[in-house]
Amino acid sequence: MSRNFLFALWAGGGAVPPALSVVRALRRRGHAVRVLADRSLHDEVAAAGGEPIAWTTAPQGDASDPATDVIKDFEARTPLGEFARLRDRIVCGPAADYARDTLAELRARPADALVTEQVLLGALTAGEAAGVPAASLVTTIYPLPAPGAPPFGPAFAPAAGASGRLRDRIVGGLMVKPWEKGLPALNAARTASGLPPVDSVIDAFGRVDRCLVLSPRALDYPGRRFPANVRHVGPRLDDPAWAGREPEAPPGEEPLALVGLSSSFMNQRRPLERIAEALGTLPVRGLLTTGPAVDPATIRAPGNVRVVATAPHAAVLRHAAVTITHAGHGTAVKSLAAGVPLVCVPQGRDQREIARHVEEIGAGITVRRNASPRRIARAVRRVLDDPAHRRAAERMAAEIAAETAADEAVAELEALAGRTRAPAAGHA
Repeated sequence: MSRNFLFALWAGGGAVPPALSVVRALRRRGHAVRVLADRSLHDEVAAAGGEPIAWTTAPQGDASDPATDVIKDFEARTPLGEFARLRDRIVCGPAADYARDTLAELRARPADALVTEQVLLGALTAGEAAGVPAASLVTTIYPLPAPGAPPFGPAFAPAAGASGRLRDRIVGGLMVKPWEKGLPALNAARTASGLPPVDSVIDAFGRVDRCLVLSPRALDYPGRRFPANVRHVGPRLDDPAWAGREPEAPPGEEPLALVGLSSSFMNQRRPLERIAEALGTLPVRGLLTTGPAVDPATIRAPGNVRVVATAPHAAVLRHAAVTITHAGHGTAVKSLAAGVPLVCVPQGRDQREIARHVEEIGAGITVRRNASPRRIARAVRRVLDDPAHRRAAERMAAEIAAETAADEAVAELEALAGRTRAPAAGHA
């Protein structure tokens, strides 16, 4: 039976392709899909088969353009500063605007289910007010507090003994505390939507019917226990429409190193050049993708490194021996799905955490954002010379293949669309 889905997305860089992959899969199943999104995403939405709809009052931006990016987290000096920008400019600050636009669309054209990127609490508020079954999409490792794992963010190793568990309790409490500053704006959005206030922002995240984690369960810590509404449905491995065709790698028989930092702007031109310089000292062939945020003509590279704007990573990884990456979830997981080990050079956001998880499964190593070319080259050599890293990546590839054999995300959403919820008072 064909269903009508309304998606709500924002220009969140690497969070966009996996969400649009779900849109594409639903369209192939014959469902109608509308997508509320920033205008900068409308071409991508249309390429996925969705009907793009612009936000009216909610923020509009382009993550690949530093002048129009909404959160501008590349200007933050600390991880807490990065978090505050996301909280104040997307999650909580404009929650009333997101709720207003989403409610208006649901009233104009009702939907069987609402699907939003997890951080859009305003859109989820609208779904709750309208009584529409709702799912949130987590496009990284599950980031909210859950027993059996360190708090998400500091990139801690799993706790060892009583002192480690004490560390997790203390730091976990400190990690939740900054959300309190966003609570008044979120509750104002809820009140305006006819809903009662919540006691915490974390509580609001948990009010969704289904939280679908588009990440391999095996990449998270094995002892972690999740809320009842959370489902790990496997990663999305198809490339975005803008990735284009597979370019030619530099000629030769040396191992191929794929390089890819963020598709959004993170001041990554100098790190890209340091990586290129590092590869120039090694017996490898490098294919360096700058992404939409960096002009490839601005990157100095040695003769054994080809610099291109875009490439379909899933296709290139069939030939790669190592990936050097910021440890964005999409690039990291596609590499693991291909059995390719990683050198992680985190630039910010969730990337330090993903790099830690890659190290914990033995599939790669991490160097600092400002690592010298010499240190990067040493890390690449270690990954290439130690077969244990590739074996660990290949084990993860087998796990991902089993997890993605069926499209569990689509199955969950189709089941959700068949449910009903009572709307909040005043929204019947």
